Amino acid sequence: MLLHPNQQKISDDPHRWRVLVAGRRFGKSFLAMNEVAKIARHPNKRIFLIYPTYRQAKQVIWDEFRTRLYEKRWLKKVNETDLTFVLKNNTKISLRGADNEDSLRGISLDYAVFDEFAMISESAWTDVIRPALSDRQGGALFITTPMGQSNWAYDLYQRGQDPTETQWQSWQMRTIDGGRVTEEEIAQAQRDLDARSYEQEYLATFVTYSNRVHYSFDREHNIKVYQGEIPNLLYVGLDFNVGMMSATVFVRQGDIIHAIDEIALYSSNTFEVCDELKSRYPDKRIWVYPDPSGAARRSSAATGQTDHTILRNAGFIVKAPNSHNPIRDGINAVNSKLCSASGSRTMFFDPKCKKSIESMEKHTYKMNSSIPDKETGFDHFSDAIRYFVDYEFPVTRERTPDPYAPKRWQHKIAA
Repeated sequence: MLLHPNQQKISDDPHRWRVLVAGRRFGKSFLAMNEVAKIARHPNKRIFLIYPTYRQAKQVIWDEFRTRLYEKRWLKKVNETDLTFVLKNNTKISLRGADNEDSLRGISLDYAVFDEFAMISESAWTDVIRPALSDRQGGALFITTPMGQSNWAYDLYQRGQDPTETQWQSWQMRTIDGGRVTEEEIAQAQRDLDARSYEQEYLATFVTYSNRVHYSFDREHNIKVYQGEIPNLLYVGLDFNVGMMSATVFVRQGDIIHAIDEIALYSSNTFEVCDELKSRYPDKRIWVYPDPSGAARRSSAATGQTDHTILRNAGFIVKAPNSHNPIRDGINAVNSKLCSASGSRTMFFDPKCKKSIESMEKHTYKMNSSIPDKETGFDHFSDAIRYFVDYEFPVTRERTPDPYAPKRWQHKIAA
């Protein structure tokens, strides 16, 4: 099949796991057929083309793929009900809908393509297809139009951008990069659509939603490898939680702070967090900025110690106000460090702090409210970071004096 140069670049790439995020009409399905054909020319292969639904699999590609296989005289048998092609070399190509995960199970695979995988459950990959590719050392191609940063497609794309992920590669292609849609048509679409729809559908942009808590975070500017030495004093934001104890470790250079490490302990407690911190940094002084409610919260019923007491007894300096500051003020403090009104960025994250970065990108407000959403799990590291930043770099607010507040007498007592 004749590919556009940008499609060819993806096809020629040798990585085992490839991720393409592309605009509408880039030619994603055509590329998918090409990649399947490359594997299918070898005998006795087992290949899945996976779509969000069975209906979509049949509508999008079935007829065209069948026609192309007939033209090549590769076909031996066609099963219309099962959406399966059997080739003359005994290779089988099956189209599947992820809406029925049971139809994906129980088969060893040589290759899989996920088309519009942003609309497919992540478990279809992690729980079903990834294990099916293991015994044959198979590969996979993921293709989709983006659906925002909270979707797992964004996470897979970022894996492909991570130089430490040696088996992953990813691309972001606009509609015009596919060579199938004219500039005039794209210009017309820009006039017809709202900015968000145009950026997502034609520019393949992971649109930043307006309800993000940490709207100042920018992956390009706030992620930076920490290359300095680890100083004697470390700062740790800590969120207590039964499901996951979350801690982000910072170094400080004047007003600039850099997250260099993070701790996520599931079904854990404050004692174990202390042990982990001392294990990682045995010779360092550590100041901990915990949830203020930890002064009353008892992590150990047996000893009667509060979380703050446990931290102090472990040798850490505890920095926490007597009560919670307004959450809005803390969020404003974090956003100001991420990027101030003057454009200054003074908070950075080492790429290995993946959960901390994820919390900056994905923590949102509840729909139609100014209340941070605590149902998604992204609040844990977000809160840990906020406790530290709000304590050390609080946003000061101008307060208008209350004209009705009681005033002190101005008289002096005579000598």
